[in-house]
Amino acid sequence: MNAQASPAAGCGSSACQCAGGAPASQAVAPTALVNGIALHAPGQRPEEGVLRELAYSELLRQQAVMKGLLPRCKELAAPALGESERQAIEAMVDGEVQSPQPNEEECQRYYEANTAQFVVGQALHLQHILFAVTPGVNVQALAVHAEKALLELTRNDAAPGRFAQLAAELSNCPTSAQGGDLGWVGPDDCAPELANELFHQQHSQWGIGVQPRLIHTRFGFHIIEVLGRRAGRQPAYAEVRERIAAQLAVQSRARALHQYMSLLVGEALVEGIDLEGADSPLVQ
Repeated sequence: MNAQASPAAGCGSSACQCAGGAPASQAVAPTALVNGIALHAPGQRPEEGVLRELAYSELLRQQAVMKGLLPRCKELAAPALGESERQAIEAMVDGEVQSPQPNEEECQRYYEANTAQFVVGQALHLQHILFAVTPGVNVQALAVHAEKALLELTRNDAAPGRFAQLAAELSNCPTSAQGGDLGWVGPDDCAPELANELFHQQHSQWGIGVQPRLIHTRFGFHIIEVLGRRAGRQPAYAEVRERIAAQLAVQSRARALHQYMSLLVGEALVEGIDLEGADSPLVQ
């Protein structure tokens, strides 16, 4: 039978009285501030991801004000940024953030360490059984359930067609109606975690048949059976050199931006939100 998520105790909203029987009078969330400038109205705290974006935007705005690129704000609330303000901030960041470009040796070394990423035309004919991780589900119990099914399918006496039967009974993927058959799948056709495991690792030489361990992705636990393989072609370094250089340049830029934003965070008085260790995207 399908593993079902346990019913949630309420809708999960802190403002709803059905949330675990919580009283209607909840403590008001603190106002998030950057150097005394409020990021939102009192009692109207945004979702944490949105709040971090607002905090980073305000840090950049204040840096631009300090450098005389933007006028000072007379209010104690963060102003909305218009297109001209965004352009000024982007120009400031471009001038202050320097990221080294990859050299030939770095590109060559990356290619040699990640040759599997550049194979073209490779594909696997797969079928799978998905044990989906959904809100409220007991993940440990779900993993045990998946392991039991995997153990049955990897036994020497597993009946032909048993995989398709279990997929129809257990899988939380729409492909369960086709016995879990995903068809021919390339690296760009599946979740990044699955692509990394199946195609991008040096040891990714998955044999034909049911694979001996579960694969964990953002969707849950997968039992994978490989029905066929197309090897693809390994391009020479010269064919992918520009692609590698561009990829390494993007990574270098991202590291430099993260360091820049971390420096701004360290120099500011940030209250009501934790920015330590968080990603540091710039204004979109």
